[in-house]
Amino acid sequence: MSDENDDHGSPARRSDSTRAAILDAARERFAADGYERATIRAIARDARIDPSMVMRYYGNKEGLFAAAVAIDLALPDLSALPREEVGRALMTHFLSRWEENEVLTALLRAGTTNQAGAERMQGIFRDQVLPVALRVCPDPEQAPARAALVATQVLGLALTRYILRFPPAVALHREEVLAWLAPTLQRYLTAPSP
Repeated sequence: MSDENDDHGSPARRSDSTRAAILDAARERFAADGYERATIRAIARDARIDPSMVMRYYGNKEGLFAAAVAIDLALPDLSALPREEVGRALMTHFLSRWEENEVLTALLRAGTTNQAGAERMQGIFRDQVLPVALRVCPDPEQAPARAALVATQVLGLALTRYILRFPPAVALHREEVLAWLAPTLQRYLTAPSP
């Protein structure tokens, strides 16, 4: 039996376990401290490993950040829904993602203070959010602007609710958030151009 298939602490299993511990610690540290204040040393301490191991696997802080915040939003296929339900479906999905995944919090925090984080956010917008708008908006030429307006709402909520933690934003129940913001996303995506 090869080492890679050994279930008893093989090098391959230890390597996977170490990488997972590093990424978990990095996500927590980037979410709590942002990109600038998070350090390789602190991340290694949180992962209970030597800082040289972080460097071995990820090269530097930028490489670690890129690996830690790699995310697929797994956006729903809104084209399969009745047109009048796309805003609520999208807002529901985003709320679930923010509440279940600290990677997004780390990415938003870093995106506001660091060029690499901003570029990562722009890539997610371009590759994942814009295609959704292209599928559902009435005029494909307006899809970039409409997708950007959706992003203003989702990111604005995320910033005030999960990072700055404005008490009134935090206190809103999920259904209240949906009642307020789903119609706005709906309008941005499907309403006639003003």
